[in-house]
Amino acid sequence: MINKTLVSRAEKSADEVTLVRRGTLWRRFRKSPSAMLGLTIVVLFMGAGLLAPWIAPHDPLRPDFGRAREGPSWDSPLGRDELGRDILSRIIYGARISLWIGFIAVAIGVVCGVPLGAISGYYGGRLDILMQRLVDIMLAFPGLLLAIVLISILGVGLSNVMVAIGVASIPTYVRLVRGSVLALREMDYIAAAKAIGMSDSRIIFRHILPNCLAPIIVQSTLQIATAILFAAGLGFLGLGAKPPMPEWGVMLSTGRDYLRDWPHIATFPGLAIMLSVLGFNLLGDGLRDVLDPRLRGKL
Repeated sequence: MINKTLVSRAEKSADEVTLVRRGTLWRRFRKSPSAMLGLTIVVLFMGAGLLAPWIAPHDPLRPDFGRAREGPSWDSPLGRDELGRDILSRIIYGARISLWIGFIAVAIGVVCGVPLGAISGYYGGRLDILMQRLVDIMLAFPGLLLAIVLISILGVGLSNVMVAIGVASIPTYVRLVRGSVLALREMDYIAAAKAIGMSDSRIIFRHILPNCLAPIIVQSTLQIATAILFAAGLGFLGLGAKPPMPEWGVMLSTGRDYLRDWPHIATFPGLAIMLSVLGFNLLGDGLRDVLDPRLRGKL
């Protein structure tokens, strides 16, 4: 009876803390100018991707050879590329592709990495040792290099890029969640839940993983930026999206041949990559400062 009371009190106090946080997290977040800047950039890129068919001034795939390599003008604020296609329209549509790659890749990392990390940290023993050695092998390769290896196995294509980047992010989530679970499994309410006969799966998914959400959310935000950067790098190397798809890495790759005489062809896609990655990094840093209890006093 005492153990059940301890568990119910722990759950009730956690719910009360959550309700308090809902009213204070946004106020803390707004105090950080860099976090608000990151949120603004992310919202702008997401809005551009979602509303691309309505806000893009021109067809991103339609060439106009008579206006090839034309500089910025009123009709085309960012100029035209080597085939006369409007660069602004292609960047807007490219936001949809890059963000989609980022979200799908992170979803793969979370769905696969979080349960594996929770199981590894909760049970420990030989299972934990085996899983961590496999993670060490994956972490021995730089993320982009591991993605290139996976692409060489799976084949070139946009869907394979998402899978490769997602698989490359799994070790990060395994290590992150494992570290959190190792600390949480020693808490009194976990011992009480075991004492009343609660199943391991219920303990993991009902009591442990909800307390790991804060670092997972922060890491996912930062991982989206990494995924966008990796996707652009793979597209630049010819291992990702293929022309004429308006993907930022592909646009940057085709524009590098014209840097000397028509730098705008490569400059604006490069700026789009930089700003999107910067936005998600600033947003992730802001969320970390808000959700990390060790840093809340500084806000």
